[in-house]
Amino acid sequence: MSASAPARRHEDAVARYFEAWNAAPEARAEAVAAAWTNDGGYTDPLADVRGHEQIAALIAAAHEQFPGFVFRLSGAVDGHHDTARFSWELVSEADGSAPVAGFDVVRLDDEDRISAVFGFLDRVPAAA
Repeated sequence: MSASAPARRHEDAVARYFEAWNAAPEARAEAVAAAWTNDGGYTDPLADVRGHEQIAALIAAAHEQFPGFVFRLSGAVDGHHDTARFSWELVSEADGSAPVAGFDVVRLDDEDRISAVFGFLDRVPAAA
Protein backbone atom coordinates (compact mmCIF):
# COMPACT_ATOMS: atom_id res chain seq x y z
CA MET A 1 0.00 0.00 0.00
CA SER A 2 1.37 3.40 -0.93
CA ALA A 3 1.86 6.14 1.62
CA SER A 4 -0.89 8.21 -0.01
CA ALA A 5 -3.54 5.47 0.17
CA PRO A 6 -4.19 5.82 3.92
CA ALA A 7 -4.47 9.61 3.58
CA ARG A 8 -7.03 9.30 0.76
CA ARG A 9 -9.00 6.81 2.87
CA HIS A 10 -9.26 9.28 5.75
CA GLU A 11 -9.96 12.28 3.52
CA ASP A 12 -12.76 10.41 1.70
CA ALA A 13 -14.38 9.35 4.98
CA VAL A 14 -14.25 12.91 6.31
CA ALA A 15 -15.70 14.22 3.03
CA ARG A 16 -18.68 11.85 3.45
CA TYR A 17 -18.99 13.05 7.07
CA PHE A 18 -19.35 16.67 5.88
CA GLU A 19 -21.75 15.60 3.13
CA ALA A 20 -23.98 14.14 5.85
CA TRP A 21 -23.76 17.23 8.04
CA ASN A 22 -24.57 19.50 5.09
CA ALA A 23 -27.16 17.32 3.33
CA ALA A 24 -30.59 18.72 2.55
CA PRO A 25 -33.32 17.22 4.76
CA GLU A 26 -34.58 14.92 1.99
CA ALA A 27 -31.06 13.55 1.37
CA ARG A 28 -29.88 13.41 4.97
CA ALA A 29 -30.77 9.78 5.78
CA GLU A 30 -28.94 8.49 2.71
CA ALA A 31 -25.89 10.68 3.43
CA VAL A 32 -25.75 9.51 7.05
CA ALA A 33 -25.98 5.86 5.90
CA ALA A 34 -23.12 6.44 3.45
CA ALA A 35 -20.89 7.94 6.13
CA TRP A 36 -21.64 5.88 9.27
CA THR A 37 -21.90 2.19 10.09
CA ASN A 38 -25.41 1.03 11.10
CA ASP A 39 -24.52 1.19 14.79
CA GLY A 40 -22.10 4.12 14.46
CA GLY A 41 -22.05 6.77 17.12
CA TYR A 42 -21.46 10.45 17.67
CA THR A 43 -20.36 11.88 21.02
CA ASP A 44 -19.50 15.46 21.92
CA PRO A 45 -20.03 17.56 25.08
CA LEU A 46 -23.69 18.15 24.14
CA ALA A 47 -24.71 14.83 22.57
CA ASP A 48 -24.21 11.08 22.73
CA VAL A 49 -26.18 9.31 20.00
CA ARG A 50 -25.98 5.99 18.16
CA GLY A 51 -27.44 4.72 14.90
CA HIS A 52 -28.45 6.42 11.69
CA GLU A 53 -31.80 7.74 12.94
CA GLN A 54 -30.35 9.43 16.03
CA ILE A 55 -27.40 10.86 14.08
CA ALA A 56 -29.74 12.28 11.41
CA ALA A 57 -31.92 13.80 14.15
CA LEU A 58 -28.86 15.40 15.76
CA ILE A 59 -27.82 16.90 12.42
CA ALA A 60 -31.37 18.20 11.87
CA ALA A 61 -31.34 19.82 15.32
CA ALA A 62 -28.04 21.58 14.55
CA HIS A 63 -29.52 23.01 11.34
CA GLU A 64 -32.66 24.12 13.20
CA GLN A 65 -30.49 25.95 15.73
CA PHE A 66 -28.25 27.46 13.02
CA PRO A 67 -30.34 27.95 9.86
CA GLY A 68 -28.34 29.11 6.87
CA PHE A 69 -25.07 27.67 8.18
CA VAL A 70 -22.86 24.92 6.74
CA PHE A 71 -20.15 22.78 8.28
CA ARG A 72 -16.75 23.28 6.70
CA LEU A 73 -13.40 21.54 7.14
CA SER A 74 -10.76 23.94 8.47
CA GLY A 75 -7.31 22.57 7.83
CA ALA A 76 -6.04 19.20 6.76
CA VAL A 77 -7.29 15.75 7.72
CA ASP A 78 -4.68 13.84 9.74
CA GLY A 79 -5.02 10.09 10.02
CA HIS A 80 -3.39 6.77 10.69
CA HIS A 81 -4.70 3.22 10.92
CA ASP A 82 -8.48 3.42 11.45
CA THR A 83 -8.44 6.89 13.03
CA ALA A 84 -8.59 10.42 11.64
CA ARG A 85 -8.74 13.86 13.21
CA PHE A 86 -9.73 17.20 11.75
CA SER A 87 -10.95 20.68 12.66
CA TRP A 88 -14.17 22.22 11.42
CA GLU A 89 -16.23 25.41 11.56
CA LEU A 90 -19.94 26.13 11.32
CA VAL A 91 -20.08 28.96 8.78
CA SER A 92 -22.87 31.41 7.90
CA GLU A 93 -23.67 31.32 4.20
CA ALA A 94 -24.85 34.94 4.48
CA ASP A 95 -21.82 36.65 6.00
CA GLY A 96 -19.08 34.03 6.39
CA SER A 97 -19.00 34.28 10.18
CA ALA A 98 -18.13 31.09 12.04
CA PRO A 99 -19.55 31.22 15.59
CA VAL A 100 -18.94 27.53 16.26
CA ALA A 101 -15.73 25.57 15.71
CA GLY A 102 -14.45 22.23 16.86
CA PHE A 103 -12.17 19.28 16.49
CA ASP A 104 -13.34 15.73 15.77
CA VAL A 105 -11.73 12.32 15.91
CA VAL A 106 -13.33 9.53 13.88
CA ARG A 107 -12.80 5.78 13.90
CA LEU A 108 -13.38 3.87 10.66
CA ASP A 109 -14.43 0.29 10.05
CA ASP A 110 -12.98 -2.04 7.39
CA GLU A 111 -15.26 -0.47 4.75
CA ASP A 112 -14.11 3.06 5.64
CA ARG A 113 -17.41 3.99 7.23
CA ILE A 114 -17.43 5.84 10.54
CA SER A 115 -18.04 3.68 13.58
CA ALA A 116 -17.49 6.44 16.13
CA VAL A 117 -17.03 10.21 16.30
CA PHE A 118 -15.57 11.95 19.32
CA GLY A 119 -16.17 15.69 19.02
CA PHE A 120 -14.72 18.60 20.93
CA LEU A 121 -16.14 22.13 20.84
CA ASP A 122 -13.45 24.81 20.67
CA ARG A 123 -15.67 27.84 20.06
CA VAL A 124 -19.36 28.22 20.90
CA PRO A 125 -21.60 31.30 21.05
CA ALA A 126 -22.20 32.83 24.45
CA ALA A 127 -25.52 31.84 26.01
CA ALA A 128 -28.23 34.45 25.60
